[in-house]
Amino acid sequence: MTITVRAGGLYGYRTLMQQLGVDPLPLLQRYRIVPQALDDGEAPLPLRSVVQLLEASAEITACADFGLRLSAVQDISVLGHLAIAMRNAQTMAEALQIISRYLFVHSTGMSVSVQRERGALRHGAEVRFELDVPGARVLRQAIDVCLGDVHRILQLLAGDAYELQAVALPHQPLAPLITYSRFFGAPVLAAQPHAALLISERTYQLRFADTNPALQQLAMDYLREQVADPTQSMAMRVRRLLRRTIGTGPNDKVAIAALLAMHPRTLQRHLAAEGTQFERVRDEVQRELAHRYLCETRIPLTRLASLLGYAEQAVLSRACQRWFGQPPSVLRKTALATAGVAPPALR
Repeated sequence: MTITVRAGGLYGYRTLMQQLGVDPLPLLQRYRIVPQALDDGEAPLPLRSVVQLLEASAEITACADFGLRLSAVQDISVLGHLAIAMRNAQTMAEALQIISRYLFVHSTGMSVSVQRERGALRHGAEVRFELDVPGARVLRQAIDVCLGDVHRILQLLAGDAYELQAVALPHQPLAPLITYSRFFGAPVLAAQPHAALLISERTYQLRFADTNPALQQLAMDYLREQVADPTQSMAMRVRRLLRRTIGTGPNDKVAIAALLAMHPRTLQRHLAAEGTQFERVRDEVQRELAHRYLCETRIPLTRLASLLGYAEQAVLSRACQRWFGQPPSVLRKTALATAGVAPPALR
C-alpha cells in the first residue's frame, strides 16, 4: 500500500525553487510528481517521492535549510479540514489531541503524539513528530519542514502565550544549528531519538478565544468520515509502536501485543494473515532507524546500539553487516563524508 501525503504539504515549493534559481519541473518529473497536482491541495502524492524530492531540491539548490525555508512560506492551511478543526478547538490540549488522532487524513506516514513529564522537561509537554517512510533513507528536509510546520501552527494557535522551551532534531542538520535556533526561537538539540517540540505547561493548558464551534463540528464530521485509517494494517500499527518504544522500553512481541491489548499469538496471527511476522517487522524498523542514525547523526555507536534496543555494540555490528554488507563505522564514514560532515571519533 502506497503511503501518501496531501499535495498541500508542498505549498510554496515551486515558488521557493524559482527564488533559489532552479526550475522545479525536472525534479518533479524525476520523482513522478505531476506538476498540476500541486494546484490541488487534496491530491494524494506518494510520500516517498515527496521526501526524495525535498532532499534532491536541497542538494541541487545548495540550500542546506531548504526544509525550514519551505515551512516559512506555509501556514496551518496546508492541513486542510484538519486545520479548521484545530483552529476552532477550545484548548491547546484539544488541538493537539485532534492532530494526534487525525493527522493520517493529511498523510498516512506521519504521526504526532504528546508525551507528558518526559526527559528534561518537568513541567510541560513534548509534542513528538514521527515520519515513517519505508524505503526512504534520508529524511532531513522532510522532517525539517514538518517540524517547522507544527511549530508555526502551535505559534499561530497560542499567539503571545506560545512558549517553546526546546526543539529536538533526530538528525545532524547540514545547516548550522544557529539557523534552526533563529527559526524556532528556542534552543535546538541535534541527533536526538525523536523530532519534538518541548512546550511549556502554560502553553499546553491554554484556552482559546474566538472559536467557532459550528465550524469545528463541520470539520470534525469530515475527519470522522475518514476514520477508517488506511494505514491501520496490523503491520503498520506494530511499526508505529516499535518506532516509539525501541530504545526506550520493552519492544518484544509480548510488550507490543500488550500495547495493542491482545495476546501475542493473536498478534502473530494478524501479522501472518498480512504475509509477515513480528520479527521481520521489528528488523525492518531497526534497519531503517540504524541507517538514519548512522547517515544523519554523529551519535556514538555504543549509544546507537542502545537506541536500537541492542544489548551491546557487537550485535549492532552484526546486524549492519547483514543489512548493508559493511560495518556501521564504514557506512557512517562514507555517508558523512558525502554529506560534508566530519565523522565522530568511534567509541
